[in-house]
Amino acid sequence: MCLAIPGQVVDVVDEENRLARVDVAGVRRKVNIGLLDGADGGALPGDWVLIHVGFAMSKVDEEEARATIELLEGMGDDYEQELEELKASVIE
Repeated sequence: MCLAIPGQVVDVVDEENRLARVDVAGVRRKVNIGLLDGADGGALPGDWVLIHVGFAMSKVDEEEARATIELLEGMGDDYEQELEELKASVIE
């Protein structure tokens, strides 16, 4: 199962390639934020984004992010598997 999971942008680590470090449930990974350029000023540190296959797909507010996290945690094994796959992924 593929899920879009919420994460909070920590910092932009590569402006040219549009890569940001994002915290997802305590796991920090680089994701591409380029798809959000032009939408409400793009993704900035502190913003919440929905991430799928290494890309930030959309911005969400903190309330929606937390509600989504609660829902995902309720999925149990599917959510845990998604987090394990995130831990194993690396974007350089």
